[in-house]
Amino acid sequence: MDEPNLSPKKYSLSSYLQFIIPSIIGVLILMVPFQYQGETTIVVALLASKLTSATANILPAIVLIFITITGIITLLHKLFKPSFIEDNEFLKGIFDVSIFWVLTRLVGMVLGFLVYFNIGPEWIYSEFTGGLILYDLILTLFSMFLFAGFLLPFLTDFGLLEFVGSILTPLMRPVFTLPGRSSIDCIASWVGDGTIGVTLTNRQYQQGYYTAREASVIATTFSAVSITFSLVVLSQVDLMEYFGIYYLTIIICGVVAALILPKIPPLSRKKDVYYTENKMDTGEDIPEGFTTIQWGTKLAIEKAKKTGNPKDFVVNGTKIVFDMWLGVLPAIMAFGTIALIVAENTQLFVWLGTPFIPILNLFNVPFATEAAQTMVVGFADMFLPSVIGASIPSEMTRFIIATLSVTQLVYLSEAGAVILGAKIPVGLKDLFFIFIERTLVTLPIIILVAHIIF
Repeated sequence: MDEPNLSPKKYSLSSYLQFIIPSIIGVLILMVPFQYQGETTIVVALLASKLTSATANILPAIVLIFITITGIITLLHKLFKPSFIEDNEFLKGIFDVSIFWVLTRLVGMVLGFLVYFNIGPEWIYSEFTGGLILYDLILTLFSMFLFAGFLLPFLTDFGLLEFVGSILTPLMRPVFTLPGRSSIDCIASWVGDGTIGVTLTNRQYQQGYYTAREASVIATTFSAVSITFSLVVLSQVDLMEYFGIYYLTIIICGVVAALILPKIPPLSRKKDVYYTENKMDTGEDIPEGFTTIQWGTKLAIEKAKKTGNPKDFVVNGTKIVFDMWLGVLPAIMAFGTIALIVAENTQLFVWLGTPFIPILNLFNVPFATEAAQTMVVGFADMFLPSVIGASIPSEMTRFIIATLSVTQLVYLSEAGAVILGAKIPVGLKDLFFIFIERTLVTLPIIILVAHIIF
């Protein structure tokens, strides 16, 4: 990076607009919710849903083709190291993976075929297991990744992160030990979609803006569930009149979890090392003579000036899309399907929830035994707790279940699987421990609020 000027300088109007206009476009497309046909959504999610609906007949086959390509080429690379991959940095980044990920991708490929062609026992391809993953979740994510891949650069490449990061670093660094720019990841998740937050974090990590520790913390504590899906969960348990206090509780729990979890394992054991040797300057050290706004403006304008080539914009967007399609979809197919099969056909999550019965009884939560069944099942899919808990007669208990299922965050059928498929160094075991920690940290807060309002 160029040596910073020793004093603020004035820029032309065109320089300001080169930073401001694309950044506003990014915020409007990826972060601003609006009402459409009675539902709250954001532009990128609406575009994704329209594409998914328009191509519903052929999209599952296209998804299966991508999952198959990933499985076969990953295996071929592991066995033969072909030169067309070895000599291409982009392809090598996708297909040069560990044995664990080779097996994961092959399992995802096999499950994809079984579900698509309805082969084997029904519990593999039913609408509640593999069918839900292939025909619902992955189709939406496929379209979401397409639009997000080309639209995310409006948030990341035209200076918005540099500007906001400079302003918020005095808050984010001492409070959360994170760069100020990570606040954008969080906001994009909360008002937009959690997968967008994870995708944004993964890209920033690969580019050298975050360390392994920072990316792990941001992905698992800041890439929150969107307002839209939170509404769906609350509607499922028939408590829409409590949305205000419900979402306020989610925010409080999110902040508390973000303060505590990075200070304990497994997140505290992640190293402050970079994915790339080219560590990027996040602009946290403000030179003498600059205010935070002046420094942030300087960094933003300089970043925007470097992003003027439309060809690079298209090439980089295409790489992001194919990286997510090839690298993430097989992981979601594997982890999501297996998790739902276990949740639907075994008592594992019921057994894992048993230790919560005395905890719930201690806090005088009605129907503690029934509620305990929902405490861990959310690791498979965030919607399952509210489906199971919807029939519980107590409004207090249903409120606790609905709120907890959102604050647990790292469920495998979506956000968790996207994290596992990304380059962020968080494994399956890490995710489970983080899930349990989030449960233990946020549950007492939720129960306290529930006792106040019921």
